[in-house]
Amino acid sequence: MAEDDKPLAPVTCTAPVNIAVIKYWGKRDEDLILPINSSLSVTLHQDQLRTTTTAVISRDFTEDRLWLNGKEADVGHPRLQSCLREMRRLARKRRGGGDSNGDNSGDPGPLSLAYKVHIASENNFPTAAGLASSAAGYACLVYTLARLYGVEGELSEVARQGSGSACRSMFGGFVQWIMGENADGKDSVAQQVAPETHWPQLRVLILVVSAEKKLVGSTAGMQTSVQTSLLLKHRAKAVVPERMAQMIEHIQQQDFEAFGKLTMKESNQFHATCLDTFPPIFYLNDVSKQVVALVHRFNGHHGKTKVAYTFDAGPNAVLFMLEDTVDEFVEVVKRSFPPEKNSDQFLTGLPVEAAAPSEELLSAVLTDPVPGAIQYLLLTKPGPGPVLVEDASCHLLGADGLPRSNR
Repeated sequence: MAEDDKPLAPVTCTAPVNIAVIKYWGKRDEDLILPINSSLSVTLHQDQLRTTTTAVISRDFTEDRLWLNGKEADVGHPRLQSCLREMRRLARKRRGGGDSNGDNSGDPGPLSLAYKVHIASENNFPTAAGLASSAAGYACLVYTLARLYGVEGELSEVARQGSGSACRSMFGGFVQWIMGENADGKDSVAQQVAPETHWPQLRVLILVVSAEKKLVGSTAGMQTSVQTSLLLKHRAKAVVPERMAQMIEHIQQQDFEAFGKLTMKESNQFHATCLDTFPPIFYLNDVSKQVVALVHRFNGHHGKTKVAYTFDAGPNAVLFMLEDTVDEFVEVVKRSFPPEKNSDQFLTGLPVEAAAPSEELLSAVLTDPVPGAIQYLLLTKPGPGPVLVEDASCHLLGADGLPRSNR
């Protein structure tokens, strides 16, 4: 059997969601996805939130194909095509460089770059509900293709061309996306500020208010904000650079009080720019606002910042707190937004111990409960970047390159 006739093994990887604490909103270049300001995020643990992607190439495939969450999708999406073209270009460059040097060490084998690719991707969380699904998706796509084609080196620039925030999901822990200045975007890349092990006490509680697709997508919302919001321009030029430096310092010093306050101010200003956009964009709903009020009452009772909220382009709340705050605050949330059904499935993710908050706390922070307003809670923590999955049983595609029927 000729080398090029050997069966080609699928490659499967997983990649994480990230949540921005210094927000990215607005582009200076739509095609290359170059932001008008830098941003900073926390990578969430893949045990709770992840995208899984399998890719395989074969001489028998007649066209590139893509399946998302079990359904075939359009492989011709411009951003997807950008990532595919760039990964194939890098693979050609790598193999060409290896051949010219007479050194093919580490080459994945005689994979023909002319072969078509089949890709399957699944999220274990709601898509397009403000939970950064595109970030995890494109980070996973790029990382998987890199392992498939044997490409190494700087990959965040490629992931950025799929979804801006995807570049931050290429690293674990605490990650900054440097806006860059060059027109070609080569300097608009992500860098890790601190690993996921840096702040072991930090926890992240996600309150899923709605899993519905948002009415105004992030891409359209950013375009309108850039065109119409004076606040956005002021924010990018005068506010964010100082806040980036402050946030990095707060993280490095594990200063939750300062980290929490700045995280909330950032979230508020982001949504203020959405309101300053014309016509205005409303990503928060009434339940989101009730969560904000609850957090401030809770912190006010304790006399310090014990919980911090942030909201992306959607109504779901992402709350940061230290490990010793989780049990008490989760109980407060349960009493404020009691589940209408499946109460045993209301809390998912990391384990939470039962707590009995003091009557003084409850009287200070609880108002009229709103049953069913929150669908479920998910507790997680900072986690690592993309990883290769060695277990062949996790492949989303079978030996024929089609979705496995048993999934």
